Amino acid sequence: MRADARKNRDHLLAVAGAAISEQGVDVSLRDIARRADVGLATLLRHFPTREALLDALLHTSFGELTAKADALETDDSPGDALVSWLRDCVGWTTEYRGAVVLMAAAIADPDSALHVSCVTLRAAGARLLARAQAAGVARTDIDGDDVFALVEALAWLGDQRSLAPRADRIFDVVASALLTSTASSDAEAGTRS
Repeated sequence: MRADARKNRDHLLAVAGAAISEQGVDVSLRDIARRADVGLATLLRHFPTREALLDALLHTSFGELTAKADALETDDSPGDALVSWLRDCVGWTTEYRGAVVLMAAAIADPDSALHVSCVTLRAAGARLLARAQAAGVARTDIDGDDVFALVEALAWLGDQRSLAPRADRIFDVVASALLTSTASSDAEAGTRS
């Protein structure tokens, strides 16, 4: 890609990121183009669909969360690794209001521009869950789809202005429910010391 085209694309992504953070994923593409001081056709030439724009915007974050999961597979205790990744994933999804709705739909739609990224992210969480289950510190009656659904649900909670103040406490309740009583007791003992 030529340097000027790359610069224009990066500018569109920066403007789109700010607009989506403020107004959510349903912000008008025309409004994004106007804010970027370009025509709608220019925006659509770079990003033909809303999902393509969101995928480009979120691509780096998806990669970072997947890399973090890879690092956590070897660096932390399995239970702590799972909860740490889950917290980062939920925190990241609330940065772009409404993105979690598109992510949930993309999992089931192989034609979605977000499908591959979401499936990769879900697989990263599933690996952390499997590792925690193998270590005996996570429930065995859930799977990677359940963990991704929890990310979606907790992110949705954070998107609701009236419920957002409770989001951290609800996250802690859900995270402790993922872990076995032994892992939960160890985590509580660590926070008390």
